[in-house]
Amino acid sequence: MAAPDLVAAESAVDVAEGVVANAIRLLAGRNIDDHQVVAYDVAHAAAALDSARTMLDYGGLGDIEARLATAFVADAVADLISKVAGREEDWDAKPDAFESTLPFVRDHRAPAFLAALAADGREGGPRHLDADFELVQDTFRRFAEEQVKPFTEHVHRTNADVPETVISGLAELGGFGLSVPEAYGGWATGGERDYLGMVVATEELSRGSLGIGGSLITRPEILTRALVTGGTEEQKHEWLPRIAAGEVMCAVAVTEPDFGSDVAGIKVTATPDGDGWRVNGVKTWCTFAGRADVLMLLARTDPDRGKTHRGLSLFVVPKARAEGHGFELTQDEGGRMGGRAIDTIGYRGMHSYEVAFDNWYVPGTMLIGGEAGLGRGFYLQMEGFENGRLQTAARAVGVMQAAFEAARDYAEQRTVFGHPIADYQLTQVKLARMAFLIQAARQSMYRVGRLMAGGEGALEASMVKAYVCKAAEWVTREAMQVHGGMGYAEEFPVSRYFVDARVLSIFEGADETLALKVIVRRLVERLAG
Repeated sequence: MAAPDLVAAESAVDVAEGVVANAIRLLAGRNIDDHQVVAYDVAHAAAALDSARTMLDYGGLGDIEARLATAFVADAVADLISKVAGREEDWDAKPDAFESTLPFVRDHRAPAFLAALAADGREGGPRHLDADFELVQDTFRRFAEEQVKPFTEHVHRTNADVPETVISGLAELGGFGLSVPEAYGGWATGGERDYLGMVVATEELSRGSLGIGGSLITRPEILTRALVTGGTEEQKHEWLPRIAAGEVMCAVAVTEPDFGSDVAGIKVTATPDGDGWRVNGVKTWCTFAGRADVLMLLARTDPDRGKTHRGLSLFVVPKARAEGHGFELTQDEGGRMGGRAIDTIGYRGMHSYEVAFDNWYVPGTMLIGGEAGLGRGFYLQMEGFENGRLQTAARAVGVMQAAFEAARDYAEQRTVFGHPIADYQLTQVKLARMAFLIQAARQSMYRVGRLMAGGEGALEASMVKAYVCKAAEWVTREAMQVHGGMGYAEEFPVSRYFVDARVLSIFEGADETLALKVIVRRLVERLAG
């Protein structure tokens, strides 16, 4: 069995990056929409190689780290080879482009290498967090174990509401104030520790439950970022302390029935009415809209639809709390708001709503940024959404970690043909792949968090979201498969991990749109710049 070879791994990444760069140059001179299949594969390959670079650094921290890193790099390069095979002209790749990488890939994808990694990397490898973040991890893991997990199966199986005790407990822990600046009652100090604290906490909460754990802090995070970036001082002092304290819970109303990731075309309007605005239209996939105290609403304030995203503005829309799967609200000002929950196969507890507005009155003070915020709504919501993509990666890592632990433990306990299934090579290779995918995702989100803290990393956040969420589907599926028939039984939580993971590539930017409209286009721009 080969020893982990980081030098060969780096050389393989260099070769793979060269192939991807050639494909990007080719796409730069073409209409991307006429070459969507290759562009999609290029986006995911670039994302995988970005994580591979991160894992090369991680691999230098110890032996198990090196083995996880080289296994991941070999896996990523092998996946790229399969994407290019038969489509060399579309990638501008020579037939022997990967020849020099094959000995490395062969050695580090060898079943014996991976089986040994499963045994020695049973815990998935060190995270290399400093003491402060180990404390954050321990604190939120304990909360998830003690206050989230006891409710997860009941909420999922009955499609119930998030328990109020979870919300109040998370508020007491400071979970809603992780990105709120200290000056407004939160914990954020303006450095990379804010981002790292957020992803560490999100992973641990999502390990407990995606629906009633990790996702609870996502919407407050998105609204917080929008307010910090573009809100007036009065708005910041009005809303941020209440968000940090958990006094105000948020939902995000951006998507519409005909406009999902293509938000520039949205139809919901906000028209002037005295000192305020009247909102009309329908939003959909508005998660937590029933229980929420406010909606972060993106609406068209300029009737000239030709202005697309430049005619949109962002509002904080207060509303009464509602329980269950539907609500009807009225105002003294004559407005109506109605919501119906959209039943989903997973990601239950918060409920995703279709919300209809009929002349709903919003005071002028609720326009984020005031008069200066007119037409800036798209940019302000993207400020939150780009960070939301990083947070979604953290949610995916938490779900993957839970699935990996469940598969590992079940494999060690379940005996088939006289042996625990953990003794069989096929199971060992599956567990090894889970371990290195999870660690690569985790280390990548740490790095992207540091980049975003420095005002960079928007492209990398999109890439890590795209790659990790696809990986989560594989990890949770194979964790379910390791359980055999019991994986298909609702009495084991692994089935919940599988259906929860499926939503990750859909929300916060559908995978195809993220790859074609964001990642590839930014890669082309970066190459040109």
